[in-house]
Amino acid sequence: MGGTSKPRWRSTAVVGGISAAAAAAALVTLARPRDPSFELVSITLTSFKLNFPVIDTELILTVHVTNPNLVPIHYSSTTMSIFYDGSPLGSAAVESGSQPPRSCQLLHLPARLDGLELAHHGVKFLADVAKREMVLDAKVDIEGTATVLWWAHGFKVHVESHVVVDPVFLDVIEQENKSDLQLFVT
Repeated sequence: MGGTSKPRWRSTAVVGGISAAAAAAALVTLARPRDPSFELVSITLTSFKLNFPVIDTELILTVHVTNPNLVPIHYSSTTMSIFYDGSPLGSAAVESGSQPPRSCQLLHLPARLDGLELAHHGVKFLADVAKREMVLDAKVDIEGTATVLWWAHGFKVHVESHVVVDPVFLDVIEQENKSDLQLFVT
């Protein structure tokens, strides 16, 4: 009769809009950035350097890194600080690089421990050697970018590690690693 009918295109547009919003929400949820994970796998002694009256030590730290994100990451070089009994003991170099999405890789970080600083903690160090447990802490800030299509997102990951090692055989006994991811719009 004389009734008005609603144009069919309006309902199609509404359904299309709702579908697009749902797809965008799903994409944002799936692509939500996640913190990478880090695990110290091994410590390898590479050299002793006599710096009378102390001995400086060089090591290779093998670290297992997991990128759980859907995009590759690229990061710049940095330095990891290593602490013993709250004092700086040494450092490890982290070279710049990249990692594919949803992947794991091993990083081999050259590290140097300062024998003079360790000598300042001589009594505690000897007690740690006797009980074969030495507690080390490490901190590092890693900066880089993750690119989604043509849009680069800057990030910074702050990592803190608490590691118990056997100072005689350099075995990793126990560890706790925490990372905090911050994103920047570039």
